[in-house]
Amino acid sequence: MRKGFLAAAAAGLLATGSMAACGDNSADEESAGKTPKVGVILPDSKSSARWEGADRKFLEEAFKEAGVEADIQNAQGDKTQFQTIADQMITQGVTALMIVNLDSGTGKAVLDKAKSQGVATIDYDRLTLGGSAEYYVSFDNEAVGKLQGEGLVKCLTDGGVQNPSIVYLNGAPTDNNATLFKNGYDSVLKPKFDAGEYQQVADDSVPDWDNAQAATIFEQQLTKSGGKIDGVLAANDGLGNAAISVLKKNKLNGKVPVTGQDATPQGLQNILAGDQCMTVYKAIKQEAAAAAELAISLAKGERKETGQTVKDPESGRDVPAVLLTPQAIYKENVKDVIADGFVTKDEVCTEAYAELCASAGIS
Repeated sequence: MRKGFLAAAAAGLLATGSMAACGDNSADEESAGKTPKVGVILPDSKSSARWEGADRKFLEEAFKEAGVEADIQNAQGDKTQFQTIADQMITQGVTALMIVNLDSGTGKAVLDKAKSQGVATIDYDRLTLGGSAEYYVSFDNEAVGKLQGEGLVKCLTDGGVQNPSIVYLNGAPTDNNATLFKNGYDSVLKPKFDAGEYQQVADDSVPDWDNAQAATIFEQQLTKSGGKIDGVLAANDGLGNAAISVLKKNKLNGKVPVTGQDATPQGLQNILAGDQCMTVYKAIKQEAAAAAELAISLAKGERKETGQTVKDPESGRDVPAVLLTPQAIYKENVKDVIADGFVTKDEVCTEAYAELCASAGIS
């Protein structure tokens, strides 16, 4: 029987990231003897459905299973609120703090304050450039971008499109992950641009991953290109859906391949409908479990060895890391995301998509 993505990811983590206790530091000494309590700050609920729909749920499950008190809050895209939440958590005695930064400046200020108060810290999903987090837990984000680039090439090739005109809808310029995604898809597409096989007609970043702004930017791209866009490299499903909404208004949906990321219910529906080429599935249950394991250890004044590091390009520091492997999702394997429990059949296979789900083997 085929193993699910989540099971495979878990096995990979255990094989490569089996964590053994190692030496203490000042934060560990501060935490030792205290009742473990973990604070988690999520970034928003607008840029992607994952933060409230998946990350919160899986983190809550992991902390509950371990019997560790956790306070999970969402900054809703507000940098001032992000810092206020962090201050409150530190004052209320969290022994470990896990953040998804809104930008590296705000994130660094929070991490540095936590460190000064003896609170251990983890960067979750996004690396804080120049920050002081003791661990970084995420996916191989350049690999995510590479899958997106390869996916766009596959869909254009399958459609027989010659010398396609391509536009980019990149993520927020303040998010290091967006830079890594772009490095990944550039590694696939830039050689084609340089060789004249593909034409890049626009390369725009979307502030704050804001989907409304993405629609406006894409409409401008479409107008500027005279309606001649053959492929859209959208950095996540929200940006992809923004482009699709504009393509629908111009009766171009289904004719122009659009990429995505996060395997959201909406993204999967767009794929089933033929409006989106592919998405990238990240087994967030495994990301949350790995982060929770580290956070719980830090909250107890313990440290673990991850066997991996990433280099902070700003400080040059090698940050201990856990990096998980992403998966490309096309119409033929949408069912695998549902089978793994990441989203439910009811979320994806609403009445309007029931027949499409049945034809895709989703039962």
